[in-house]
Amino acid sequence: MIAALLFLVMPVHAIRIHVPVTVEAVALNPRGDCSGAFISHQLNHITTPVELPIGFYDGNGAGLAVNDLDQDGWLDIVLADLGGDNAILWNSGGLQFQREALPSRAPARAAAIVDVDGDGWLDIVFTQQAAAPLFWRNLGGGQFETQVLRGVSYIAYAMNWLDADRDGDLDLITGSYDVENELLLGQAAPLAGVVYYENLGERFRAARIGERSNTLAIHTRQNNNGESEIIIGNDFAVPDRHYVYRDGWQASAPPAVMPHSTMSYDAADLDNDGARELFAVDMKPYALDEATLAQWQPIMDMMMGMPHPEGDPQIMENVLYAGGLPDNLARDYGLDGTGWSWSAKFGDLDNDGFQDLYVVNGMISLEMFSHLPENELVEENQVYRSLSGADFQAEPGWALNDTASGRGMSLADLDNDGDLDVIVNNLLAPAKVFENRLCGGESLEVDLHWAGGANSQGIDATLRLQTDRGTYRRDLMAVSGYLSGDSSRAHFGFPAGSQLQQLTITWSDGAISQVDLPQPNTLLTVVRE
Repeated sequence: MIAALLFLVMPVHAIRIHVPVTVEAVALNPRGDCSGAFISHQLNHITTPVELPIGFYDGNGAGLAVNDLDQDGWLDIVLADLGGDNAILWNSGGLQFQREALPSRAPARAAAIVDVDGDGWLDIVFTQQAAAPLFWRNLGGGQFETQVLRGVSYIAYAMNWLDADRDGDLDLITGSYDVENELLLGQAAPLAGVVYYENLGERFRAARIGERSNTLAIHTRQNNNGESEIIIGNDFAVPDRHYVYRDGWQASAPPAVMPHSTMSYDAADLDNDGARELFAVDMKPYALDEATLAQWQPIMDMMMGMPHPEGDPQIMENVLYAGGLPDNLARDYGLDGTGWSWSAKFGDLDNDGFQDLYVVNGMISLEMFSHLPENELVEENQVYRSLSGADFQAEPGWALNDTASGRGMSLADLDNDGDLDVIVNNLLAPAKVFENRLCGGESLEVDLHWAGGANSQGIDATLRLQTDRGTYRRDLMAVSGYLSGDSSRAHFGFPAGSQLQQLTITWSDGAISQVDLPQPNTLLTVVRE
């Protein structure tokens, strides 16, 4: 065990307290056969629609989440479903999973695995179709029970969790999908919009901060002043909304350009300069050949027929915001059109020190694709390798170009061998794990624990790993992409032979901890005392 030192520093604008931590290091597993590609494994779960044929809005599918529910060191998978039961896939190692059904009360959309009640065990939360979120409390020992999230009552489609007020517990942000609610419940559908739930310990206190929304994604971040910010990604021409927390949420100026129908958000420090770039995903074909355009044409005609007021900042393509700047880099990087895209996430898939991008694609809808077999737009998922943070290159050779109509997706090391695997929740097809057998570089993984803290997994923390090849940044988010919960285990990749110098952790309350000379190819458990 390694103990970090306790001391104080006094920057010009704030006092940052350095808090002690204990650190346990465990060697990661050796890698298996190296094929230079990913290997596909089907999972025991198929997300089905409420009814067939699939129409608005069952074609949007459902999400998933990844984290260690039973504290055995293996990351488990939770899969949401629309027409059937949600499920836990318990990870027993070696990419072997045992399924346990979680009976649904309503069709589920998003999934998140977070410590809601601050007892040290990770709980499960689902958003539901035309209903309030569903809470499965973790009792330990693999036991769960449904409980009421007191004070959480508004209809929610998308959600995220963060320590907005920096008081050490997790608050909740939700957004409704009003077009679906009105279809299912009629024009009398209750208003929901964007709601902030402040965590008061025994209950949550709700505050509506946006009246109308068609929210598919919610991004959380901290600005340079240490303030919490949220970005609400809206579908169907409702502009994305930006808010900053200053003793309550205040609207802030949106960027000059944004997607027309924002499906997904993720952020990463792509060039390792310390500032994160933000990727917002829309619908635009990744190929412009005649056959592809014929498949898309009815939808393109419908979208182009929508009103576009003068000065409208919305464009029908992906947007990549430069770190700290409003510039759109998506076209420069060749990422403006990735398909009918849902969950898109960054991660260092080849352990070279730069974060790559994976995007899942496809759509099934009677109303939109009746001109196609089975009413389905069949598209390949897309993976792009980062070229030293300066550009991206499609990598079909990595064998991630699946066509199973993916929706929710997350990246996590499921076999504890130091590289990121891919988990996808498909619609009308088995969910899949893509096992990483690229075998490049080396890695460090970090689990944070805040002993006695309500935010026991350190969500909203920022980690920086200083090496002789550069400094790498990771931010712990509860949810990113489309409806998909992230693991709270941070993954750093870097070239083989790198010298690791220091890991710095900035916790959600601004306190700082440091770990000197971590060893590569290990999993660090860092406990804040």
